[in-house]
Amino acid sequence: MNVAKRLISLRERCGYTQNGLAERSGVSQTHLRRVELGQADITIGHLQLLCDAMGISLRDFFGEETETDEVSIAMAKLSPKQKALLLSFLESL
Repeated sequence: MNVAKRLISLRERCGYTQNGLAERSGVSQTHLRRVELGQADITIGHLQLLCDAMGISLRDFFGEETETDEVSIAMAKLSPKQKALLLSFLESL
């Protein structure tokens, strides 16, 4: 697996710029850019921070792309209030 390509793909699907994901995750934008360019390696710790910011697990990151990825990414974009409303709706079904 090409980690850089997967990271770029997921970041773009989430609608984040490098700077936006860096701010959300706490990973520096410079490091994120270098990882995406293949100029630097990434630690599991930093990858976990990036995955958390995108609302996916490491398992999702390293697994095949599925519809679950899309759901996780969409959920990550919701505000806490929107997540609570969605959960309430789903529980009512």
